[in-house]
Amino acid sequence: MKPFAYVKPADVEAAIQAAAQPGARFLGGGTNLVDLMREGIEQPDTVVDVTGLPFDTVDDLPGGGLRIGALVRNSALAADRRVRERYPMLSQAVLSGASAQLRNMATVGGNLLQRTRCPYFYDHASACNKREPGRGCDALDGFNRGAAILGVSASCVAAHPSDLCVALAALDAVVELRGQDGTRRVPLTDFHRLPGDTPEVETVLAPGELVTAVELPPAPVAANSRYRKVRDRASYAFALVSVAAALEVRDGVVTDVCLALGGVAPRPWRATEAERLLVGGPADESAYRRAAEAELAGASTRRDNAFKAALATATIVATLRELSTGGDPR
Repeated sequence: MKPFAYVKPADVEAAIQAAAQPGARFLGGGTNLVDLMREGIEQPDTVVDVTGLPFDTVDDLPGGGLRIGALVRNSALAADRRVRERYPMLSQAVLSGASAQLRNMATVGGNLLQRTRCPYFYDHASACNKREPGRGCDALDGFNRGAAILGVSASCVAAHPSDLCVALAALDAVVELRGQDGTRRVPLTDFHRLPGDTPEVETVLAPGELVTAVELPPAPVAANSRYRKVRDRASYAFALVSVAAALEVRDGVVTDVCLALGGVAPRPWRATEAERLLVGGPADESAYRRAAEAELAGASTRRDNAFKAALATATIVATLRELSTGGDPR
């Protein structure tokens, strides 16, 4: 591991100033950053420890929303009664990710910033534009079973790894950022960038900008929500496909729906086309399937991951069926 300086600022402004220097990285729980440093992928000159800053609470917002501090531990978020009652998909998403030990360390802000688990990203002998811009992407014609099928480019097909962010995307979450120019708010669905020609630029963060909180608006529909994750093994595995869904049905008609996908795109994927087709239509399996197929119609698959389009469709249908009937999603 490359030697680095360590600082623990006493306040937010000092943290922002320290992180604005070239080669600096923020440290929260460290569950992703430290791994990347061990692998030689991240090589910061300075690590700025923000764990002493006052962003570790979940607070009520007017109207029934929540403000979640960036330093709230994942385990605390999943256990929060308000989260479990108002946004159950969010609690379920957190509990489906990693081990209990990691959830006790990992933070909400760090989860937003975790990087892909594409094997070529971690392999220094392989070409990876995300790790070394301009070198190429061995995943295009290599082992790409876990690769993305939506929002990809000729430069990168890596999938975003977060479970939490998929639920946040479905819930219209807003990310609060603080930097040298003040505070700004960015919708979670705009926070992560698609790869295009610059896959190494993964978020809209400016140098030295700090994630301070995530805000959830009031969402009555979210009380009836689920997070469903399909993976190769039952624990400690990243999603092949995941679905975060909330559904409201009245008299057999879909009146409101929130839907996002994980494991299929370089960022949490808000399924806006499926939502558009569902609202005002019948709450039945045929309608769910038509909407899911429309969302996946633009999928760009590779040799090993073509199954993901059908798997995503089936998972969307199963999740919506469970929400509309209260029965077993199978």
